[in-house]
Amino acid sequence: MNDTLVTLVGNAATGVEFRETATGGMARFRFAVTPRRWDREKQLWADGHTSFYTVWAWRALAWNLSGSVSVGEPLVVHGRLKVREEERGGQHRTFVDIEAVAVGHDLTRGTAAFRRLVKAGQAPAARAANADPGPTGRQEGAEALASAS
Repeated sequence: MNDTLVTLVGNAATGVEFRETATGGMARFRFAVTPRRWDREKQLWADGHTSFYTVWAWRALAWNLSGSVSVGEPLVVHGRLKVREEERGGQHRTFVDIEAVAVGHDLTRGTAAFRRLVKAGQAPAARAANADPGPTGRQEGAEALASAS
């Protein structure tokens, strides 16, 4: 299969719309990518033209997106590029979609706390190992790192 895989860095332009389908969950949101260039004449950074993409996700990724992403958050999106052309009302329009394989927060612009989901039917020992330690567990980990240095 000759898919065009792309990785985009930008911001969530809309909230995530989530729907249940016969094959599992489906989610979509608009994603804005604005390139920044150094303007040598003005000696400052300048924003380029913003491009918008519709990001589509399925099954577990769709479900996790719906609980993790809000408008304006910086993200990294990796997936298959899909370009479609339609004619609406006599006007020719081009749409660019990304069928997401992976989506994550852009950690160059902030921090995130990952929480693994416990799957139904998982053994109790595995569930305990994957459980979210909560704020206390994270604080103890931070204190342990601080005392180790």
